[in-house]
Amino acid sequence: MDSRTHAYLVGIGVTHSIAPPMHNHIAKSLGYDWEFRAQECPTVEDAVQLFRLPSFAGGVVTMPYKRTIMDHLDGLDEYASKLGACNNVYRTNDGQLRGTNTDWRGIEGCLLSGSSEGKGKPALVIGAGGACRAAIFALHDRLGCNPIYIVNRDVGETEALFEDIAESYGEGLRLVNVRSVEQARRLAGVYYIVGTVPDAEPSTPEELEVHRIVHAFLASETEKGVLLDMCFKPRYTRMLRAAEEMGWKTVEGTEVIGHQIHEQYRLWCGEEQSRRIPAEEAWAVLRRAAEESPAINFGLK
Repeated sequence: MDSRTHAYLVGIGVTHSIAPPMHNHIAKSLGYDWEFRAQECPTVEDAVQLFRLPSFAGGVVTMPYKRTIMDHLDGLDEYASKLGACNNVYRTNDGQLRGTNTDWRGIEGCLLSGSSEGKGKPALVIGAGGACRAAIFALHDRLGCNPIYIVNRDVGETEALFEDIAESYGEGLRLVNVRSVEQARRLAGVYYIVGTVPDAEPSTPEELEVHRIVHAFLASETEKGVLLDMCFKPRYTRMLRAAEEMGWKTVEGTEVIGHQIHEQYRLWCGEEQSRRIPAEEAWAVLRRAAEESPAINFGLK
C-alpha cells in the first residue's frame, strides 16, 4: 500500500506559488491520492522534518534553502554536487532522502523553446548567485555556449562564482566578468541571455551600471537571440520588456517550472509514470495559474 499523502514546495514566501494546481493535476492524472502543497518553512529543519515523514511523496526546494538543505540529506547526485544547490528531493528505494538539481533542465527547456540556434554561441548570465550556476551548466554543458559573460553588481559574489567555476570546469569554460558598457560593446554578440536576479528598479551606482551593460548587450547590432528572465515577480519584468522592444525572443520565468516535471516525476514515481504525464494538460494548468495569480501579475505590460 502506498503511504504517501503529500508532496511539497518548501521555502520562505511560497504560499502564492502557481505550481500546486499543476502538480495536483498531474498526481490525480497518474492515479495518486496525494496533495502537492506549498509549505512555508521558517527554518530548513522544518522542511527536513516534512521530508522525513512516511507520507512524503516528493519535494521541491526553493529559496533560501537550496544550499542549506544539502547538509540534511542522506545523499546528493552529480547535479546537486556540481551546481552546489538542491531544488528537488526524493526518496530512494532503500528509504534514503536524496537531493538533485533540476533547475538547469528548466533553463535549457526554456531557451530551446525560443530557439536552438544559439548552441555553441556566446551567452550572457545576469547575476552570480545560486541560479547563475544552474544557468551556466545549462548553457555550457548542455548547449555548448562559450564564452559565457557574467554581469553582476556584487564584486565578492562574482569572485566566489569564478572560483567555483574554475574548480568545476577547469579551462574548458571561458567565463568573462563584464564590468563596463565599453567592454560590453567590444565583445562578440550573445545569443542566449539568462536573468537570475530580482526585478527591481536600479538605484545604487553598481545596479545602474549593470542596467546599462545589459542594455548595451540587448541593443547590439548582432543577431538577436533568446532572453529568459527567471524572475517572475512580476511575470512581465523590466528585462523582458526591454528585450522585446529591441527584437529579442523572450521567455518568462514561470515556464521554468513546466520544463522540470518529467524529471521530477521520474524521481518521485518512476520512469513509466513520468512518461504517462499528460504534458499538454499540465502546461495548460500551469499557464492558467500564472495568468490568474495576483501575486505575480502586477505592473503594466
